[in-house]
Amino acid sequence: MPTNKEIFIDYLGQTSPTPLMLEIEKAEGVKLYGPNGKNYIDLISGVSVSNTGHRHPEVINAIKKQIDLYLHLMVYGEIVQTPQTEYAKALIDLLPEKLESVYFVNSGSEAIEGAMKLAKRYTGRHKIISFIDGYHGGTHGALSLQGAETYKNSFRPLLPGTVQIRFNDFNSLNAIDNSTACVVVEPVQAEAGVILPEEGFLPALRKKCDESGALLVFDEVQTGFGRLGELFAIDKYGVVPDILVLAKAVGGGLPLGAFISSREIMSALSFNPQLGHITTFGGHPVCCAAGLASLKVILDHDLTENCRLISSVFKKRLIHPAITAIRGEGLLLAIELSNKDYVGYAVNHAPEHGLLIDYFLFNDKAFRIAPPLVMSVKEAEESCARVVDLLDKTAKDVII
Repeated sequence: MPTNKEIFIDYLGQTSPTPLMLEIEKAEGVKLYGPNGKNYIDLISGVSVSNTGHRHPEVINAIKKQIDLYLHLMVYGEIVQTPQTEYAKALIDLLPEKLESVYFVNSGSEAIEGAMKLAKRYTGRHKIISFIDGYHGGTHGALSLQGAETYKNSFRPLLPGTVQIRFNDFNSLNAIDNSTACVVVEPVQAEAGVILPEEGFLPALRKKCDESGALLVFDEVQTGFGRLGELFAIDKYGVVPDILVLAKAVGGGLPLGAFISSREIMSALSFNPQLGHITTFGGHPVCCAAGLASLKVILDHDLTENCRLISSVFKKRLIHPAITAIRGEGLLLAIELSNKDYVGYAVNHAPEHGLLIDYFLFNDKAFRIAPPLVMSVKEAEESCARVVDLLDKTAKDVII
């Protein structure tokens, strides 16, 4: 009988020739547990998914309650389903006034696709602008916006009419003109190694979109739901987009995505033609129930404040000669090392030190720290001690 690891290699499609191969039997809070009982502190949160931790009891209770009522009923948008309506209203109540209509989908990539289609349909324009080192997903349209040629070249030709400009470069904004349907931006560039917006850049981007009639799309797939120490980057930076894209933590650990806009803009998908965008499983009732419960946990337990507290612990306690910079806000942090060879070694050997850390797609000099927002001070201090031990071993073993 083959082992789970053998089946993983032989029967599952692989994303790389060297997967981490870490087998997990259970997860709880901020920890993952292997078959041998060893625990690993999760410093990734499934890449900013598990903001309320693994198997939070309030989220699990909401899932169980919904399972006893109904699962999938009908393609999205035809039947009134309480988990969808309650979650949509809860989100709208927390967002700026012009973000008032939610379209639920299955993932971040699909939410980006929906936002692109909506912008083209509403403006009647074709050009879409994004940013170098931005990441928006792996589907053909989302990949077309991605700002790294390495991941795009093997799949060309991609979507025409896409242009990439430089983040934090005010002069690059001149590319936005009256042929631009939308500008898609991560308010904080996550996969670039957590690059924060310079003062005035996002307001200047908003102003340029207003002047040209282009729609501004915020990709908050990684920054949403308290990850930056505020509920959304919108709250942190005070700039309101025309379309907001959410995924990852929006589902409370289950697959869910959404794009949100004004009622006027969103209505463009409902005629000429009808069903201008459609999804079978988008807004699945169990996923919406989990997402709503997770949102309530974030609000009721003030996890944004805890996020800021735990962030300060990492920034104060992570001291090592190999660390050249700690960059980021809240619990979206990039730990930059003095040599890029250190990063690969540290990520691959982290499980030996009871840690799970990860690369950035577009920055090979840093690894991410993005644990669940429920992490305690004690757990954060333990994490820092383990990271320091890991870096001691890294600096000793890697020959530069």
